[in-house]
Amino acid sequence: MAEALVKGMRQEGMRDIIVSEPREERRSCLEKTYGVETTPDNVKAVNSSDVVVIAVKPQQMDEVLDEIAPAVTEEKTIVSIAAGITLSYLGKKLKSKKIIRAMPNMASQVGEGMTVLSLCDCFTGQGMDMVREIFMASGRVLVLPEKHLDAVTALSGSGPAFIALFVGAMAEAGEKAGLSHDDAISLAVQTAAGTSKLLDEGLEPEKLIEKVRSPGGTTAEGLKVFDEKGLREIVALALDAARRRAGELSK
Repeated sequence: MAEALVKGMRQEGMRDIIVSEPREERRSCLEKTYGVETTPDNVKAVNSSDVVVIAVKPQQMDEVLDEIAPAVTEEKTIVSIAAGITLSYLGKKLKSKKIIRAMPNMASQVGEGMTVLSLCDCFTGQGMDMVREIFMASGRVLVLPEKHLDAVTALSGSGPAFIALFVGAMAEAGEKAGLSHDDAISLAVQTAAGTSKLLDEGLEPEKLIEKVRSPGGTTAEGLKVFDEKGLREIVALALDAARRRAGELSK
């Protein structure tokens, strides 16, 4: 995810980026690929930056926070993309009065990400424009209260896996109907991409369904099976399970 953000920022012409990375081969790759400065020293990266994005696994967060805490002043904007690490927890560890939680998703890797930002109560908004720019370079941004982040994690964080499951199931069904693997994948993926574009341009999901469905036609017959098997209920149960798990991880 960190590399996706760096890629997006460079494509948007952003400069003065420093990346802290412990592995020498990764530092070399990042420098050559994106033309950014790198360092193995987290504290140096913090000292050199006004906006600090902490992109580590939740299990590594305590170690990193303890290391950089002396270098984090009240003026620095701190952004964490670690799942389950709350604003209050970050606020106890760091002196900054400008702390943000960000929940990006995997589509950021291709510039089509969806990121939700949540701000600590003490955040005045100063410095927010730069944070927006960082994540908008990789997709779209919403700002929501932290109480919604578990639902966001389930919907847009886990969502790419759920959508991929459905597209994969469509492709598998196409193969069983006699299509080659490659043809079935191409048909399923492009159908999903085109449908996403239609929805993105403002067509409501139910309206799109009505435009495709005709009485007694093939679409109506397939949709009837989804209704009989309770597809909407299954999706709701899956998202609720993901949301509850997100809540457990944040405790």
